[in-house]
Amino acid sequence: MTQQATTEENINKLIEFRQAVYTHAMTARRDAQFDLLDALVTTGTVSSYAKLSQSSCFRRKWPSIYAAIEDGRIDSPWLRKYLAQFIAQTGICIFALDGSPWPRPSARTLEDRQFVFQASSDVNGGTVTIGYPYSMLEWIVEPHSSWSLPIDTRRVDSVKTAQEVGAEQIQALAEARKAFLETLDIVACDGKYGNCGFLRSIKQLRCGIVARLRRDRTLRREPPPPPAKKKKGRPKVHGQRFAFKEPDTWGPADEVLELQDPRWGKVILERWNQLHELKGADVPYDVVRARVHLERDQPPAALWLAWLAPKSIPSRQEVNVETIWRAYDHRWPIEPGFHFRKETLGWTMPMFQSKEAGDRWTEITALAAWMVYLARPLVEDMPLPWQKPQQRLTPQRVQQSIRPIFTQIASPARSPKQRGKAKGWPKGKPRTPKQRFPVVKKSPVVDKSA
Repeated sequence: MTQQATTEENINKLIEFRQAVYTHAMTARRDAQFDLLDALVTTGTVSSYAKLSQSSCFRRKWPSIYAAIEDGRIDSPWLRKYLAQFIAQTGICIFALDGSPWPRPSARTLEDRQFVFQASSDVNGGTVTIGYPYSMLEWIVEPHSSWSLPIDTRRVDSVKTAQEVGAEQIQALAEARKAFLETLDIVACDGKYGNCGFLRSIKQLRCGIVARLRRDRTLRREPPPPPAKKKKGRPKVHGQRFAFKEPDTWGPADEVLELQDPRWGKVILERWNQLHELKGADVPYDVVRARVHLERDQPPAALWLAWLAPKSIPSRQEVNVETIWRAYDHRWPIEPGFHFRKETLGWTMPMFQSKEAGDRWTEITALAAWMVYLARPLVEDMPLPWQKPQQRLTPQRVQQSIRPIFTQIASPARSPKQRGKAKGWPKGKPRTPKQRFPVVKKSPVVDKSA
């Protein structure tokens, strides 16, 4: 295939993505929303939400950027399904599940604000803040890069936990990708998802789950087979102890692999099959112990992982201990993905007056990240005088060089129409202050099976 044909194919892919989002995802105020999306993609680092109206891509008056979010509508279920089907359909696809807060400590008129963890000084000297927690399920495009693309973004209501929302996201992902029989999807989760309560809600799906475990856990093996002569009482549910801090309880591993990795040095991986928690005998999973940089005099502490196998594994795929460890290792790009959307796209910058408006802006920034990714093969690096050229462009560098591409692509949004001036506030109508809402304090979720 020639370079010209490849370029045309990538341009068509970007155009088709934009047209599908405009036609199906945006169901109200779609023209203003799409102009806002184009302005966000081409502006660079967002210093002010209102200044997005000064972009040449935003063809409307400045109040429309607020109307686009406050009065607009996005078909979230359709968008999640479309994004899940848009990614690779062969091989192994790695997804990452994690959360990120939107701080709103001073917005007393917003309901359902919660105490959420963040490196902030708003509450208790830098451990928590007040705002909205969001659960993010993202596709890891490339390991050890800055590319992480949101598939499913949901605000965690105060009546739910992050684990419950994360389970709903994984279930939706499995349903959307059930037709891709030759693809193995693996979702890598951080430590707060490493418990039988979360794993029970997503077992027997088409997705494999790898989650980090605490280093002080105590699990149980399968019970020994019952004797030939039946005894009275219930059969045993738990076998011998398996304590992470007690090597004498481990026994020989079911799989051991030693390898040399350019990033992690000498690595030894061990795997024990079919362990379970004290209150999770119905959720057996495999445990992986990863030791890295063993060439050092003082290597870091071992990493413990839980592996919940999918309902079935494609015939062309093989899952061994290295596959599981690398799936968790590849989840790191979700962190620079959060940073790009917060610091460059201004995800948590606007101060909207409703939580629903914040949800729509969250999805707009997610779509902007997707369009930056789709434009990556089309742009040429345009470094500023103080920047070094890059071979593998980061999202910031692609966005920095993206404007010439958008001059070649027409917007599906319609041109604005002239309207008269608004009547304003009716004369004599009293103004009432908005209702104030207290901060919701959730009850702590204690994992008693740990």
